[in-house]
Amino acid sequence: MLEALKNMSEETFTTLSVSILCTGLIIYMGFIIYRLAADSKAGKYGSLVLFFTLGFGVFGFIVKTILTELLQK
Repeated sequence: MLEALKNMSEETFTTLSVSILCTGLIIYMGFIIYRLAADSKAGKYGSLVLFFTLGFGVFGFIVKTILTELLQK
Protein backbone atom coordinates (compact mmCIF):
# COMPACT_ATOMS: atom_id res chain seq x y z
CA MET A 1 0.00 0.00 0.00
CA LEU A 2 2.77 2.44 0.93
CA GLU A 3 4.69 1.52 -2.23
CA ALA A 4 1.66 2.44 -4.32
CA LEU A 5 1.48 5.83 -2.58
CA LYS A 6 5.19 6.44 -3.12
CA ASN A 7 4.95 5.67 -6.83
CA MET A 8 1.78 7.71 -7.37
CA SER A 9 2.07 10.49 -9.93
CA GLU A 10 1.53 14.10 -8.89
CA GLU A 11 -1.56 14.36 -11.11
CA THR A 12 -3.16 11.27 -9.56
CA PHE A 13 -2.38 12.49 -6.05
CA THR A 14 -3.84 15.93 -6.78
CA THR A 15 -7.02 14.51 -8.32
CA LEU A 16 -7.52 12.10 -5.42
CA SER A 17 -6.76 14.73 -2.77
CA VAL A 18 -9.09 17.33 -4.25
CA SER A 19 -11.91 14.79 -4.55
CA ILE A 20 -11.58 13.59 -0.96
CA LEU A 21 -11.00 16.99 0.63
CA CYS A 22 -13.75 18.75 -1.32
CA THR A 23 -16.19 16.02 -0.34
CA GLY A 24 -15.21 16.50 3.30
CA LEU A 25 -15.56 20.26 2.96
CA ILE A 26 -19.03 19.92 1.41
CA ILE A 27 -20.15 17.64 4.25
CA TYR A 28 -18.74 20.08 6.81
CA MET A 29 -20.51 23.00 5.12
CA GLY A 30 -23.77 21.04 5.35
CA PHE A 31 -23.16 20.63 9.06
CA ILE A 32 -22.49 24.36 9.41
CA ILE A 33 -25.73 25.21 7.58
CA TYR A 34 -27.62 22.78 9.83
CA ARG A 35 -26.15 24.36 12.97
CA LEU A 36 -26.93 27.84 11.65
CA ALA A 37 -30.55 26.83 11.07
CA ALA A 38 -30.83 25.15 14.47
CA ASP A 39 -29.18 27.98 16.43
CA SER A 40 -31.29 30.66 14.76
CA LYS A 41 -34.49 28.64 15.33
CA ALA A 42 -35.32 29.12 11.65
CA GLY A 43 -38.04 26.48 11.55
CA LYS A 44 -38.72 24.14 8.65
CA TYR A 45 -39.21 26.81 6.00
CA GLY A 46 -36.23 28.87 7.15
CA SER A 47 -34.03 25.78 7.23
CA LEU A 48 -35.13 24.89 3.73
CA VAL A 49 -34.29 28.40 2.51
CA LEU A 50 -30.87 28.28 4.21
CA PHE A 51 -30.01 24.90 2.73
CA PHE A 52 -31.23 25.94 -0.71
CA THR A 53 -29.46 29.28 -0.90
CA LEU A 54 -26.22 28.33 0.84
CA GLY A 55 -26.15 24.89 -0.74
CA PHE A 56 -26.65 26.36 -4.20
CA GLY A 57 -22.94 27.23 -4.37
CA VAL A 58 -22.04 23.62 -3.60
CA PHE A 59 -24.44 22.49 -6.32
CA GLY A 60 -22.75 24.86 -8.77
CA PHE A 61 -19.34 23.46 -7.89
CA ILE A 62 -20.53 19.89 -8.46
CA VAL A 63 -22.16 20.81 -11.79
CA LYS A 64 -18.98 22.62 -12.89
CA THR A 65 -16.89 19.55 -12.11
CA ILE A 66 -19.24 17.25 -14.03
CA LEU A 67 -19.41 19.58 -17.04
CA THR A 68 -15.63 19.95 -17.10
CA GLU A 69 -15.19 16.17 -17.15
CA LEU A 70 -17.81 15.73 -19.87
CA LEU A 71 -16.35 18.44 -22.10
CA GLN A 72 -12.78 17.15 -21.77
CA LYS A 73 -13.73 13.76 -23.25
